[in-house]
Amino acid sequence: MEIIQLLIGGVASGCIYGLVALGFVLIYKASEGVNFAQGDMMMLGAFVALGLVNSEYWALPFIPGILLACFIMGGVGYGIDRFVVRRIFGQPQFALVILTIALGFVLRFIAGAIWGFTPLVLETPFAGQSVRFGGLVLGYEDVITIVVTAVLTLGLWAFFSRTKLGLAAQAASQNQMAAYIVGVPVRRINSMIWGLSGIVATVAGVLYAAKGAIDPNIGLLGIKAFAAAVIGGFGSLPGALLGGLLIGVVEPIAARYLPSGFSQMSPYVLMLIVLTTRPGGLFAQIHAKKV
Repeated sequence: MEIIQLLIGGVASGCIYGLVALGFVLIYKASEGVNFAQGDMMMLGAFVALGLVNSEYWALPFIPGILLACFIMGGVGYGIDRFVVRRIFGQPQFALVILTIALGFVLRFIAGAIWGFTPLVLETPFAGQSVRFGGLVLGYEDVITIVVTAVLTLGLWAFFSRTKLGLAAQAASQNQMAAYIVGVPVRRINSMIWGLSGIVATVAGVLYAAKGAIDPNIGLLGIKAFAAAVIGGFGSLPGALLGGLLIGVVEPIAARYLPSGFSQMSPYVLMLIVLTTRPGGLFAQIHAKKV
């Protein structure tokens, strides 16, 4: 019974890792770049939601407040691409890596300057509630995290595989110049994908905040999410979620049954194992570029 309880808690945590990993994959699918500020966008989204829902100045109802936070962070993501990332359009991908690492530090500083560095708690309507199945106790926050992650992942998969806009985004990632020549608005699509990644990051941040306190340093969770994206295979939405679930499940089991410190190391050991046995990730998507 204990192992099942650990697995369920691990799946819920893994869903959050998977959602942040989805943000990495979204940016990669659109531009073949990596946004190392994705974890910090999750952190900022959580604080924006907290500010709208728990603030003495706003105190919006929970659902409208979360939706408004998603809208705001979608605008932040769009603006980052429109006014920052676009300035290095055509530069080597390494430039984007350095830029987004610096951006992460900036977002952390902004969050600390506004909300401080003391851990804060997001008040949710389902705090402290649980469901019992025999000897198992499932917190509402875990159940909601799993359901929301499943729905969001399916929605994103349908968007990229079934809509013209999603297919245009994939075409742009394959060859931006060729896509531009045939009429795909590459820059506008890239900005839209950045906005979408901001929304996904906010959802992940809210789910994370529903399980515990938040502070500006939770953005470092993006490192584990990056490992999840690598494990699943960059470019694969289901792979990002699977990578997050694997890390989420391995961590509590390692913490319970292995010596101290192994749980913190386990995500990266898992990543190394996958990279040495399947370098492209578990759901590698390798496409030949067309010129």
